Amino acid sequence: MVEGNKNIRELAHSHYKITEIFSINPTALDFPDVDITQINENELRKISFLQHPKDSVALCTTNPETYIDQCAFQLVLDGIQDPGNLGTIIRLADWFGIEQIVCSEDTVDFYNPKVIQATMGSFTRVNVVYRDLETFLQQSENLNLGTDMEGENIYSFNFPEKINLILGNEGNGLRSGTEKFLHHKITIPRFGKSKSTESLNVSMAAGIVLGQIFSDQKF
Repeated sequence: MVEGNKNIRELAHSHYKITEIFSINPTALDFPDVDITQINENELRKISFLQHPKDSVALCTTNPETYIDQCAFQLVLDGIQDPGNLGTIIRLADWFGIEQIVCSEDTVDFYNPKVIQATMGSFTRVNVVYRDLETFLQQSENLNLGTDMEGENIYSFNFPEKINLILGNEGNGLRSGTEKFLHHKITIPRFGKSKSTESLNVSMAAGIVLGQIFSDQKF
């Protein structure tokens, strides 16, 4: 399910095939080869996964998973559970031109409607695959960098050209089985004096780290 006209319009430029659209205003969408059923706002609320649905809902076929070999930079997610976090990280990947995200097998489902909504259309441009992370990290040719509160300062760290940037679970961080394959741990230093903020949201941390990495313009 893809919700909202903005996200649905992104499908026109993707490999996803729309099977049907339900909309409160069918004339707002230009898909001449797709069946569009007009519904009212009450019906939209019944079929939507959102608290405040708007516009339309599209049903699409899912694409078969395809792994992209030889990605010089990819994000690796170890047990991310919140759909909003995964969706935001996909959006960040799209912004920075990262082609692929590798998820642990227990990371929240990429096709969760809340994930799709949070990407704001970026799900059509970023490849997301699910793997056993220990096997994947052991075999990868990229340098494995994991975020950790005790890691090296990202503002002085010399980032290599081939990276797997690994982000851990919202509450527990990286698992020990993942940590053993790390080449380096990195951290965002705290500049504020307050001790009440224990950590950053994982998607927020991802944005800060990516901004620093790409400031070197190696990729």
